[in-house]
Amino acid sequence: MAEEEYFKKALSNFTYEVASAGAIRHMAEQGYSVNQILKQLSFPTSYEKVQHTVWEHLQHKGILLSEEPGNEKQQQNTTFIKEYDKYGKPSFRQISLTDNIQPIHWKEKEFQKKIDGCLSTYLKEKYQKNDSAISYLSCDFGFRICRQSNSFIEILQKLTIYQRDYILGLPWERKIFYHKINYDIIEIAAQLYEAGEYNGYCYFLGLEEKIKIS
Repeated sequence: MAEEEYFKKALSNFTYEVASAGAIRHMAEQGYSVNQILKQLSFPTSYEKVQHTVWEHLQHKGILLSEEPGNEKQQQNTTFIKEYDKYGKPSFRQISLTDNIQPIHWKEKEFQKKIDGCLSTYLKEKYQKNDSAISYLSCDFGFRICRQSNSFIEILQKLTIYQRDYILGLPWERKIFYHKINYDIIEIAAQLYEAGEYNGYCYFLGLEEKIKIS
């Protein structure tokens, strides 16, 4: 009986990998929310399954960190790529998915609206100056969502459907996470900040700047 259950589970996992998992991971890297991904799948897949796959993949790819960026405790994510020698013989080489495992001596700054202006514009300018280097923004959404803060839920209703779905679609734990910065996450943070519902830090690794937002 145990062997039969094991076989069924293995077959189910294999079917899921072939039919859905690859597409889910690809769309997750493109910034799709869980709801958006569900609408694109042709193979029936539960919301929880998609959510779990997206969450794991974002962490695996370094899009979400559970440790402060540049912290020496940060774990190095790795993967393997297939290479061929001149005779066509394949081999695998391990490569790093993150290049910031060495501790960084941050130049700490504080965002001041009266001096720096609009937060969205300010962060986008920093993001562009940071060039191709990775940058992160701290997120305490897990604490906010678990507390079911009325003010936070109300503010989320003012975001776009995509922005709201993206935040609520991830199974945030009750701890601080660090999300890789892109224009979408900047807009989410900026709108929450204007509503008095965001404070945290931005990390621009190329500039070695850690900016406090409060």
